[in-house]
Amino acid sequence: MPSPLADPVKLPCGLVLPNRLSKAAMAELMAKTNHPTDNLLDAYEQWAQGGWGSILTGNIQIDVDHLGSPYDTAMHAEYTGDTALVSQWKKYADTCQKHGTPAIAQLCHPGRQSFRVAGRRGIFAQTLAPSEVPVRLGDGLLQRFVAALAWTAPREMTRADIERVIRQFVDCARLMADAGFSGIELHGAHGYLIDQFLNSKTNLRTDEYGGPPEKRARFVLEIISEIRKVVPAKFCVGIKLNSADHSSATFEDTMTQIKLLADAGIDFMEISGGTYEDPKMMGWPESSPPATKSERTAAREAFFLEFSKEVRRRLPGLVLMLTGGFRTRAGAESAIHDNACDLIGIGRPAAIDARFPQLLLDESVPDEKAQLPLNKVSPPFFTRFLPLNIVGGGAESTFYANQIHRLAKGIATYVPAL
Repeated sequence: MPSPLADPVKLPCGLVLPNRLSKAAMAELMAKTNHPTDNLLDAYEQWAQGGWGSILTGNIQIDVDHLGSPYDTAMHAEYTGDTALVSQWKKYADTCQKHGTPAIAQLCHPGRQSFRVAGRRGIFAQTLAPSEVPVRLGDGLLQRFVAALAWTAPREMTRADIERVIRQFVDCARLMADAGFSGIELHGAHGYLIDQFLNSKTNLRTDEYGGPPEKRARFVLEIISEIRKVVPAKFCVGIKLNSADHSSATFEDTMTQIKLLADAGIDFMEISGGTYEDPKMMGWPESSPPATKSERTAAREAFFLEFSKEVRRRLPGLVLMLTGGFRTRAGAESAIHDNACDLIGIGRPAAIDARFPQLLLDESVPDEKAQLPLNKVSPPFFTRFLPLNIVGGGAESTFYANQIHRLAKGIATYVPAL
């Protein structure tokens, strides 16, 4: 019997994904000039041949002054239809889609999480955020010192700042459409700027962009509305959203915001989770309090399965992608059979095996072999005195970025050692 993972998925905009397996966004750390490089394209050439249903790019920052890492691709200036710029990004889109796989560009602004050394604003210039809430790694002296060393204190965005950043998101989306990408995904998770506006912990504003959940969602809703005005009707507009930031007290606020995003006409929602302060998207911390997961969920692969199922229960028509923790055909099929999601996002296994979908979809391969188990990445010994969460998450991200570099060079990749 054919796997349900092989089923095509049609998005509301009309874009058809040939199967349910999506290469999720990962940090490639390959754009030293913050433009798409040949090495970056070489990596995507490998994924383009992998049989994916869709390919999501790593972060494309909308402002070169505010980067998540020094080697992110980014917009360098206002987009005015420059043909040379379109040609540069068209190479990226064409490489991703050379073998018919739709490519979706992930657009991002890191907000307060932009490292001092990332971006062209200078190492002492303040970051942007909805409110002046700094990144915290803990209450200890060392944790506070590390945070102050990594990030400057954010300044609260003015109305002019908000309007400029919205325009940058729209400009970047228009460039991606002109370059030939099949769609964009707004990065509203992992503690980046859109997530900072949505979250009551980081958004303390009292104007029209803060307060109740509806007002905290206004920033991203305006971005979506303005993007829709400048891209083709069949251009996909999705969003990645955090599931791990909410508590029981704010759960309904999160669901209210998801309903608003669905009503805004997004084509899909990717469920992920975590921030730099608490990198659950990288599997850190290594264990969660027992109360946060049922035994049944703990036995499954997906990190955020229960949250996704609750979204599906409330909004059955919303196309959901679930990302984080999938390593086996059986685990991915279970999520589809349980109606937890429509699309399976796969990150770290894709950095090891660019053709992982071909293994999962090959009916001649038994379930016990249709998998790619991965160990935790061990942080370097000299970091043992630093905050564990950020060290662990950083070690994971760096290890898999290195594997992507090996993919690009045609060198054999390897899994983390025990």
